[in-house]
This record gives sequence, C-alpha cells and structure tokens, in this order.
Amino acid sequence: MIKTISAVAAAVALATVAPPASAEPAEAVRNIVLVHGAFADGSGWRGVYDELTARGYRVSIVQNPLTSFEDDVAATRRVLARQNGPSILVGHSYGGSVITEAGADANVAGLVYVAAFAPEVGQSTLDQYAEIPPPPNFQPDVQPDGFAYLKTDTFIAGFAADAGDDAAFLRDSQVPIAMRALEAKVTTAAWRVKPSWYVVATEDGAIAPELLRSTARRIGAVTTEVRGSHVVFLTQPKAVADVIEQAAQGAEAAPVAAQ
Repeated sequence: MIKTISAVAAAVALATVAPPASAEPAEAVRNIVLVHGAFADGSGWRGVYDELTARGYRVSIVQNPLTSFEDDVAATRRVLARQNGPSILVGHSYGGSVITEAGADANVAGLVYVAAFAPEVGQSTLDQYAEIPPPPNFQPDVQPDGFAYLKTDTFIAGFAADAGDDAAFLRDSQVPIAMRALEAKVTTAAWRVKPSWYVVATEDGAIAPELLRSTARRIGAVTTEVRGSHVVFLTQPKAVADVIEQAAQGAEAAPVAAQ
C-alpha cells in the first residue's frame, strides 16, 4: 500500500514539473520584406518603407532582376535569409507570385498581397488572367529578345493613373521583365499554410479589381480595399503600411504550437 501511494505521489510530482506541450506565444514580428513586381524596381516602396521604419520595423527591399521566375524567387530568399527572426513577406503584382513560392520558407510568419497575383500550384502569373482579362490599357510590348515593357501610350492609364508627376518617370524608367518569368508555374502555394492579407486597389488598370477581389477570397486573405491605381503602394503608402502592420500584429498574435 505504501509503495502504491509513493508511486501516485511521484506521478503527480512529475506532472507538475513537466506539463504537457501546449501553445506558446509567437515571436514578435518586426521584420518586413518588400517584393516589387514587373516593369518597376524596389524604389517605389520608399513611402511604405518610411512609414514602417518610423513605426519601429526593420524593412528590407528585394531588387528582383526580372530575368526569370527562379532568379526572382532566389533574390527574395536571399533577403529573407538575412533577417534576424520571423518576417512578413509582401508582394506587389507579379511579386505576389514570387512570394507565393518563396513564402513557404520557415522564417516567413505571414504574407501580404498588394494588388497582386497569388497562383495555385501549377499556375503561372499569366494563367490567372484566364479568369478575368486585364483592363484595356494594360498593354505589354514584347521585344525580340523575349523581354517586355508596357506600351508608352497606355502606361500611365494602365499602371499609374494616380501617380501625378511620378507617372511619367515610372513610364520612362521601366524595368523590362522576361516573359518566361510570367509564364513560369509555381510549385508551392505559401498562402495555403501561412496567414495572408490582401490590398485591393479599387482603381487598378493592370489587374481588374474584380480579379483582385476574387483572388483575395480564393486564398482566404484578410482584405482591405484602398482607392488607388495599380501602384497603390506608391500613391497610398500609409494605407498599405497600415495593412502590413496589421499583418505583423496578426501573425504575432497567432500561437505557435510547441514541439
């Protein structure tokens, strides 16, 4: 009888010292990685960068070479590898396809799509236009070497209608993209396993707002509508930064199961 009581007491003591594994608070997310899309470079994120750094976030900007989808995913992973702790990964337009592939990395806590594509596995960026074609002023001009610009005459209306004095500069400083990057199929869909947020640009002239809304619903993203053109991150930086901060706080609040 004494041995039985001693065994029970030992079991109770062990349970007190080593409780079963439970959910632990997630690590605070303070790193933001911004990924630009086609026909542009990372400098357009400057307003969002200023907003977020002023709020205490560490912000890094990927410079996609736009030479192939694989090159752009590698460039994004290279920046992610430099982060100290978990990150929110943000993609604009074609950059949404890039973060869909690269966002499966372990140090990505959440995804933010800004007027962006979010392919399914086996889909390319261009495949998504099969659902709703691009608006009429979005007119790529493919060069003999397989790289594309946007046509000069319709660039502002299709890409940056609300960019004011910056619109002409954006048009004349375009970064061409290899068409093969837009045709490449994603092999993983990070939005299936990572929490996602989505900014719908209500005046988008490059991706129909109806397609943006449909994409946000399909991936189950927390969605915010912002009045702006395709470059809404440039023209409405505070509104876009607010959504990114919402993602950082939302990902931070999500519990992580203990191993």
